[in-house]
Parts: sequence; C-alpha cells; structure tokens
Amino acid sequence: MSYEVLARKWRPRSFPELVGQDHVRRALVNALDNDRMHHAYLFTGTRGVGKTTIARILAKSLNCETNGVSSEPCGTCSACTEIDEGRFVDLIEVDAASRTKVDETRELLDNVPYAPSRGRYKVYLIDEVHMFSNHSFNALLKTLEEPPPHVRFLLATTDPQKVPVTVLSRCLQFNLRLMPVAAITDHLERILAAEGVEFETAALGQIARSASGSMRDALSLLDQAIAFGEGTVRTADVEGMLGTLSRERLFSLVEALADADSARLMTEIDELARAASDLEPVLADLLALLHQLAIAQTVPDAVDESVADVERVRELAARVSPEDVQLYYQIGTLGRRELPWAPDPRSGLEMTLLRMLAFRPAGSGDSGGSDSPGNAAAGGAAAGGGRAPGGPSGTTARPTGSDAAPSTSPAGQSGSATPPRSAREAMARAREQTAAEPAAAAAKPEAAPESAPASGMEPEPIPDPTPAPGTEGNANESHASAAEPAPAEQTRTAPSVASSAAVADASEDPVRDWEGTVRGLELRGLAGELAANSAPLEWSDGRLRLALSAEHAHLGSERYRQRLEEALGESLGERVRIELVDDTAERGETPAEAERRRVDTRHAEAEEAIQGDPVVQAFQEHFGAEVEQGSVRPAADPGSADGNH
Repeated sequence: MSYEVLARKWRPRSFPELVGQDHVRRALVNALDNDRMHHAYLFTGTRGVGKTTIARILAKSLNCETNGVSSEPCGTCSACTEIDEGRFVDLIEVDAASRTKVDETRELLDNVPYAPSRGRYKVYLIDEVHMFSNHSFNALLKTLEEPPPHVRFLLATTDPQKVPVTVLSRCLQFNLRLMPVAAITDHLERILAAEGVEFETAALGQIARSASGSMRDALSLLDQAIAFGEGTVRTADVEGMLGTLSRERLFSLVEALADADSARLMTEIDELARAASDLEPVLADLLALLHQLAIAQTVPDAVDESVADVERVRELAARVSPEDVQLYYQIGTLGRRELPWAPDPRSGLEMTLLRMLAFRPAGSGDSGGSDSPGNAAAGGAAAGGGRAPGGPSGTTARPTGSDAAPSTSPAGQSGSATPPRSAREAMARAREQTAAEPAAAAAKPEAAPESAPASGMEPEPIPDPTPAPGTEGNANESHASAAEPAPAEQTRTAPSVASSAAVADASEDPVRDWEGTVRGLELRGLAGELAANSAPLEWSDGRLRLALSAEHAHLGSERYRQRLEEALGESLGERVRIELVDDTAERGETPAEAERRRVDTRHAEAEEAIQGDPVVQAFQEHFGAEVEQGSVRPAADPGSADGNH
C-alpha cells in the first residue's frame, strides 16, 4: 500500500476535529443545527488554513444519509465516505484557475437547475474563485443570487480583494485566520504520538514557526523532517533541514549585545556564517527573540509557556534592560529593510549588530559590560552622550575607543556632554565653570569697553542665581542691576548651566521654585507629565503635598508617583514621600500652566508685532492684504532647541 502523506491522512473530517477557526465552526454548527443554512458561503484566508476542508465537512453535513442535515455527519455512510474520497457525484469541485473562460462557466451553470443524483443537495465547491474572469462572474451572479433550493455554493479564495463586490454581497463571508504557533505545535505533537515517532518539542516549534500560520505547510515540513531524521524529529536535524539559526546561537548573540562585547559578537557572526546556509533570515529570528524578551519584561503572564526554552527567555529578559531591547528591535527592523542594499548579507548583518552596540536610548546609564575585555565598540562610553549624526532618533552615540574627544563647555573647560542627573550635580558643574572663567577671560585678547558696544545696544543684564523669597517663576528671570559690579561667582554662564544652578539653589526646598525643580529632574514620559501638571502645597520633613486637577487624575497612579519620588529623592539627597490631593483653590501655577501662559504671551506679542510692522501695513494699504488668523508664530527663544529656525 502506498504511503499517504500526513497532510491528507490527518485532514479533519468533522467539525470537532478542526484545529483553530472556532469563529467559523461555531457559526456553521449553529446554522446546521437550527436549519438556517445560507445558499452561498465564501471562505477566505491564506493557503493551508482549512478553507477546502471546512467546505467538505459542510458538504457531508448537508448530505449525510444517517444523521440527515446536522453538524455531526456520521462519517461512515456512503455519502460521507465518497465525499472524503473525492468521488461524490453531487459535490462538484471546480478549480477556477483552470476554468476562467465564460463558456466553461456557463456550461457549469447549465446543470444547476437539475436535481441532485444521489444526495440531498448539489454542492458547488469553487476553489480560488478570484481567478474567474469578469464575464464568468457576471454569468454566475444571477444563479448565485437566486439558486434552486437543492443547490449550495461554497466559494474559497486566498485573495478576496479580487472578488467583485456584487459577488461578495450575495455570500456569507468567513475570514479564516492564521494558525497560532502553539496550536500548530500541539497538533503536531498529537500526530507524532499517534504515529509513534520520537520527537523534540523545540524541533516542532521551529517547524510551526516556519509554517507561517499554515497547518498544511507544517504537516508537509513534518513529513520532510521525519524523512530527514530517519524516523525521528530532532532539533539539530530540523535546523539543518530548514537552514535556520539555532536558538542557542541567538541567545549568544543577544548576550554579546548585552555585555557590549564586540569581540565576542564578531566571533558569533563568524561561526554563524559557517553554520547557516542563508544569513538573511537571521535578523528575522533575532527580532522574534527580542519580541519574546519584550513580552517577558512588560507582560510576564503573556509569555508562551509551550516554548521549550521559556526559562532561558526569562533569564535573558532580566539581564537586558527594556530600553535596550526596544532599541535593538528598532535597529534590527531598519537593518532588515536595508539588507537588500548591503554589498552582501554578512556585511549587512554585521553592520546592523554593530549599530546595536554603537547606540543606546537617550538618558540611559552606561552598560555594565562596557569594561569587558575586548570591547572596542563600547570603550569610553562614559566620555560622551551626544547624539551621533545619522543615529536613530532618541539614541545617543557611544564613542568607540579612548580617542573620543571630550566635549568643551562654554568656559572652555573640558567636561562630559552628558546632562546633569540632579540639581546638586548641576550646581557643582556651574561652580567649577564659573571659577574657571576669570582665567579663561584673562587669556583672551582685551575686548572693547562695555560702554561702547559695537552693535550700539546696551549690555545684557547679569542674572542673579538666588531669587528673593516668594519670587514667582524661574530664577533665570530675575536680573541684577547692570550698573552693579558682579562678583566672580555671578559671572554669566551658558543658559542651560545657569538654569541648572538656579534649580540647585532651590533644591533644598522644592516648593520654592517648583518649575525649576521639575526642569532639573529631566523626567520623561507620564511621570514627567505628573510633575509638570501638579502644584506644590506643602513641603515638610521629606513629605511633599501636590495638588493634581481632576483633568490630570489619570497621571496620579502609584507607578508614576513612585518614579517622581525617586527622581526627587535623587535630586535632594534624601527620601521623599509624595501625597497627591485633589485640586485646591489655594494652589499656585503648575509648570505646564506657566509654560502655556508664556507661549500665549509670546504669541500675542508676535501678532501685535506683525500688525505693527511697516511692511505688513504697506501691503494692507496698497494691496488689501490681510494677515491670516492663526498663521502667526512667535520666534523661538535663542536658547531653545528651535533657536536656529
């Protein structure tokens, strides 16, 4: 007896045997049991998900000689047996791809009015119906809309977009979904147990992932794996057969990235090039592992327990920071898109992985593995945090090697470009720079007297870093008299440094200058929104009461409050406990409200300046021009990020 392939031998023959597609099974079972069958059904979905299988089960349910029209055909009567064997005379299976001519369609429909020869219903199963020509669809329309009572149409297609809407409107449409990897793996395990074939679960997982949601493809690959492994299904055999990357090598790649060990990474790539026949799927497999790590970090309960190396996934997820995982995924996605433009697959893969070493999320700490031996790519990462040209958005470059040049402060002193992590650190930096300024100024050529500036404008006033008690707003906004001599400690520095120093002076009492304190924390995300949209009420013994309006009540969750507490504690050098209360009448202005007020003020001043501009007035007078409402934008502050625009 000839061998029957697994895809045919294990094809479901009843609704309970179906794997997946519960939404389709439930609708058809209820329609059969309640005598509410439609005359035309359209099953859509990719190859191997069960379109033809469901249609044949439905044909048996309509023509079963033992149980009649029901959702449970007996499977043993002559009608059920002949349908399973593909020789039932009243089941007319048509391949639309080979019958595209309108004459063939009309010939097929000429037999529709005649009663079935043996069964209860004459069932037309038209596969790949989207291949019909427009004339064939037009010939089918009338019959499809008003068929005789003894006829049922079952249409199947992998491309429903090519089916005319006139046909779609005459059918009940069911979209069959891709099979989940877990469902395919479980089904393969049951089949191999019944067949008496030894297997490894990890190998079945690889087959299920390679099937891309198609059960038929998975069964075909399983047949191939059994033959390749001489009657067994082993992980190593499946990897060799499919030419895929082993999970162990994937874990080694991610571990090298986590340790920032460039030498080990290049060794892994070299061994990978020798073992894998094709390097292009490597990035896809790496992205799949990074996706599993992200799930394990953010939603641990959603981790697929059926994966053989689930514990290894959890261990690696605890080792790599969530920010790095997200950045690796983004860089890997871009690298996969750019891979066809690389000189060869290996160089494209190497550049993508090295790019993962060269960048990190903005504001994140240095990797603990930067001091590992042989780490040339991450050496000197602490020397700078500026964004590298061409780097991914939101990332900062990690200098490679000890030759990375340190950044230079406005006073001419070398220092780190990394922004200060607390107000105290900003204060220390400001003092160092202001102390060094007199020496730097003495080394420069003698400048023109301030009494006669070349531009004809008055000298800029010197800011006082210590605001008076009860003064509203940022300390940068208070100015000393230009006529008063400024001591060396008050020498004007760069705006960002002066702002940080002012915040540091207020750090002992965050309530005194809440806006400056919030700016110095440099919090991002929803925790930063909580700080910006709250107003301080009371500060006492490490306890801070903040007023939060009902409009922003969603920001007051425990998670964001704790992040704000940690940031304040780091800035003040003591433990901070925050109490959030409902918005009160006595609260002051929140940082967000202050910023909106300043923006509105600048916008009003800009509109007033435009209306008073002589050129604009001349256009209005001579040409009847009008200033379009809402088109006026204030110029950016010189010290802002948009100052160059």
